[in-house]
Amino acid sequence: MKLSAIVISGLLCAAGAIAVQAATEVPKFQEGVVTTVDNPEALFTSPDPKLNKNKQAALGIFKVLLEANHWDQADKYLTERYLQHNPLASSGRDGVVKFFTQVMKRKPSPIPEKIQTKVVAVIAEGDYVTVLVPRHYQDPKDPAKSYWTTWFDTWRFVDGKADEHWDSQTMAADLKPIT
Repeated sequence: MKLSAIVISGLLCAAGAIAVQAATEVPKFQEGVVTTVDNPEALFTSPDPKLNKNKQAALGIFKVLLEANHWDQADKYLTERYLQHNPLASSGRDGVVKFFTQVMKRKPSPIPEKIQTKVVAVIAEGDYVTVLVPRHYQDPKDPAKSYWTTWFDTWRFVDGKADEHWDSQTMAADLKPIT
C-alpha cells in the first residue's frame, strides 16, 4: 500500500512536470493570426490635437513616401536631421531619400486616396507614434513554408515632423517580405 502511494505520487509529479514543460515550450514558427482593421485611416486620428497631428504625419509618411515614393516631398514629413535606427539606411533626411530613391530604386506612383498598407494598430503617446503592420515571410530553412509576423515603425515627432525612426529591420538582407 505504501509502495502504491509512492508510485502514484511519483507519477503525479512526473505528469505535472511534463504539463509544465509542454505549456512553456514555444514552437519555432508559431502560426499566429495577424489581424488588420477594415478602415486603417481611422487609427491615424486622435481627439488630442498633438497626437492627431503626429498620427496624420505618420499617415502621410506611409501614403506619400512609403507607398507612392514621392520622396521629393520628404521635407513635409521628415526633419533635416532625421535620426535613422534602421541598420540599412543612413540618418538625415537626405540619407533616407537617397536610400529609397538610389539604393532601393523606388519610383514615384500616384498617391493613393487611402492608405493601401494593411494596419494592425497605431499607438501614439507623447511625441511617439508606432504603426504595426503584418508581414509575410518565407521560412529560411524550408522554402515550402512561410509565416506571418508583425513589423513595426516608430517615429518621434518634433513640430509635426518625424525626427527619429526605429523599426524591426535587421542586417539579414535575404529576409524580404513575400507580401
